[in-house]
Amino acid sequence: MKLARYKKAQKYLKFYYNNYGFRQPYQVMMDGTFCFAAFQQHINIRDQLPKYLDGNIKFLTTRCIIVETEKVAKKTQGALAIIKQFGIHECGHKEPKSGTECILSMIADVNDKHYIVATQDRDLQERLKRMPGVPLIYLHNKSPTLLKPSSESYSKAYQLYSGDSSRLISVSQTEALEKMKRTLGIESTPEEKKIVAKKPHNPNPLSCKKKKRKNDVKQNVKDGKVRKRKKNKQQVVMRTKS
Repeated sequence: MKLARYKKAQKYLKFYYNNYGFRQPYQVMMDGTFCFAAFQQHINIRDQLPKYLDGNIKFLTTRCIIVETEKVAKKTQGALAIIKQFGIHECGHKEPKSGTECILSMIADVNDKHYIVATQDRDLQERLKRMPGVPLIYLHNKSPTLLKPSSESYSKAYQLYSGDSSRLISVSQTEALEKMKRTLGIESTPEEKKIVAKKPHNPNPLSCKKKKRKNDVKQNVKDGKVRKRKKNKQQVVMRTKS
């Protein structure tokens, strides 16, 4: 798994964590289209999704989704075998509905159960994007991919926490905000916290003495305050030959 793709997923999950209260274990609701794509591309959902989201996952489906998959069992027999491995979440529908209608009814308007929807259905994805706080996962190039939060999710988050600016953490601005804080000294990294800053010491008072000027020295000599040393000159006596 590429590091950039993993980091994006963590940023998006952090947004849902801070603004919509998503917690582990993540509840991933899967439909027949997602399981069918996993079967075609030979993807082990149980193995790859926890690694990609870096957390515990509770895999869910509904009776409506299973019934819908069974209707086309000849083409999706492998998908049916996969989807029956996961826990069945009671949707409350006496008469089976389509997978799309079933998921939309459980999400409602607020997604208070914090479902992460895994689907390849483009129409369902577009309809869920209009609902704030609904993370979407699909399979792309044999890899699970978490879609960027929709504009509706961003708008709702700012409306809910307009009075608490500390909770308004934008995915695209998280890194820039952290760098700005470190630059201004507002927040330090763990490495910086370990470093103990040395306090500046006072200078040595002896090194701070002012140098005496020549005029001051001469004045002190005149006043008798300073004894001037006399230099002994050696006299050289030249002996001449007698």
